[in-house]
Amino acid sequence: MSEPAPRRWSVQDFFAWQEHQDERYELVGGAPVRMRAVARNVRDDIVVNLVAEFRTRLRGKPCRPFTGDDSVETLPGQIRRPDLDVDGGARDPNGLTAAEPRLFAEVLSPSTRDFDAFDKLEEYKAVASLAVILLVEPNAPEIALWRRDADGAWQRRLVSGLDRSINLPELDMSLALADVYDGVAFPPRPRLVSGT
Repeated sequence: MSEPAPRRWSVQDFFAWQEHQDERYELVGGAPVRMRAVARNVRDDIVVNLVAEFRTRLRGKPCRPFTGDDSVETLPGQIRRPDLDVDGGARDPNGLTAAEPRLFAEVLSPSTRDFDAFDKLEEYKAVASLAVILLVEPNAPEIALWRRDADGAWQRRLVSGLDRSINLPELDMSLALADVYDGVAFPPRPRLVSGT
């Protein structure tokens, strides 16, 4: 005898359940998935810097930044929580999802690096209102910038170095890597040892 198929949760069921949980979850493939509970200090420092920079630069403009407590429906019935999202739509104070996401930022971590850089990235690209995706490297001043071009195709550019900035005309602002990485101590890079 076969077991019954697992129940697929609706977005509404998920949010009703999530409201009573102590930890954060995403809704993936119709089931809740617990988000990682521990973040390294360097990752948290970068997320705080991103939120502060976007809040400062977007003050008085129609778009607002939000943290990973905000939710985004990336695919029908699929809920994700980017480290930072910029919402350009009218916000419902009692709502649980971004109205019109314009930018997502994910700070990569060892446990989710490959998933964020490949699977989740492709899911994010499916969000119609999204214009920019930032994948932020925590071990060096380096951000992979994904931008939707005039034809709707996604283009990638790597921006490296504390002296560099990312121009974001979609939000009428720029983002200096020195500000993103302010106060961040990078781990030492491995040195090649000559075989003499």
